[in-house]
Amino acid sequence: MAVMASRKLIRDAICKGAASRLFQGARHWSSASETVHKIPHTSKKGRLLTGATIGLVIAGGAYVSTVDEATFCGWLFSATKLVNPLFALLDPEVAHRLGVLAAARGWVPREKRLDPPILGLEVWGRNFSNPIGLAAGFDKHAEAVDGLLGLGFGFVEVGSVTPVPQDGNPKPRVFRLRGEGAIINRYGFNSEGIVVVAKRLGAQHGKRKLDESSSTSPSSSDDVKQGGKAGRGILGVNLGKNKNSEDASADYVQGVHTLSQYADYLVINVSSPNTPGLRVLQGRKQLKDLVRKVQEARDEMQWGEEGPPPLLVKIAPDLSKEDLEDIAAVALALRLDGLIITNTTVSRPEPADNNPLAAEAGGLSGKPLFNLSTNILKEMYILTRGKIPLVGCGGISSGEDAYKKIRAGASLVQLYTAFAYGGPALIPQIKGELAECLERDGFKSIQEAVGADCR
Repeated sequence: MAVMASRKLIRDAICKGAASRLFQGARHWSSASETVHKIPHTSKKGRLLTGATIGLVIAGGAYVSTVDEATFCGWLFSATKLVNPLFALLDPEVAHRLGVLAAARGWVPREKRLDPPILGLEVWGRNFSNPIGLAAGFDKHAEAVDGLLGLGFGFVEVGSVTPVPQDGNPKPRVFRLRGEGAIINRYGFNSEGIVVVAKRLGAQHGKRKLDESSSTSPSSSDDVKQGGKAGRGILGVNLGKNKNSEDASADYVQGVHTLSQYADYLVINVSSPNTPGLRVLQGRKQLKDLVRKVQEARDEMQWGEEGPPPLLVKIAPDLSKEDLEDIAAVALALRLDGLIITNTTVSRPEPADNNPLAAEAGGLSGKPLFNLSTNILKEMYILTRGKIPLVGCGGISSGEDAYKKIRAGASLVQLYTAFAYGGPALIPQIKGELAECLERDGFKSIQEAVGADCR
């Protein structure tokens, strides 16, 4: 019975993780005589390496059999700290691509532990098990939704997705400012296009439905309870326009018609600094016309009882007080469902301004953006009188940072750069720290803390 229990634990905990291949070998170790004959006796080093690998497998199997699932899950996340620094040795865009592929193929740990109850909240009628999300720009082509949600994010936003495939800007186009915890990118909406993304999301959706219908056992009480079209969590789809498009609204409308059926919420991205003329759409008249057309396109589609997906707009941090007032007025007048605050900045806040790479064109994200984006967030919360859900994005690298965004008016928050540097281990760390912050200050829920610094 102990052996069977150990095998079940291993299978459930890591069958979809990077370590699964090692332990699959360990399960068949009983046929040792066969396996030994397959080991090539080419050199002493080869035999030593093989022996070391086998020893690690056996030791790992023995360790797994003696701990509970939650402990082992925590161990897996902590183990990623050993692997993540290797990505820093690679070209930034290559490392980004490998990170997406790892999540897409299940070579990342899968969160089995329940989120602290204090982190659960409801926004737009959707249940989030925690308010920590992954910002658009990481999984641009919706390749790794299940793997990324499995890491424990409360929600994941894919994109930006453009109607027609485009390569984006020439390489190199991503630069690490490691000492400042920042990144400069000028990808320029590189996208495989809405048709490819729609097929991918449709296939993922169909697979989840098939798995749900074919399941003969009820869901375990240990599973994370989240609700959305992505199954495990909430899925956002970020829409962009093609670089050479003459009709921006037509591009966003096409994205709505093609992708909204797979999204728990939609985002109009008018704030990337890497597409010429895009930020002009944040002007009062331009934004009002654009939002109205996209809302009409969404609302004219056939929807079930749950209704159409909420529509959000993502804005830039490089806006004047007048710009913010105009955006707030449009958001309130058109009853926009939410705002994401903010995108990357074309400025170079301290201490990033002293880095030689600061001269590179593109949007800066990461720690130096935190104060700028949080101030914009607080200002927008006041201008909208707390009537519109806000998503705080920009510079979050700890639970305390996430807490400050929430107190400034954010109902939800998003990571990107800190995740690129810190890897999967950062997610449970931020959730734990955020729960401690809430409890420390006497809040019983996320909702109670939203906008606390603006009252």
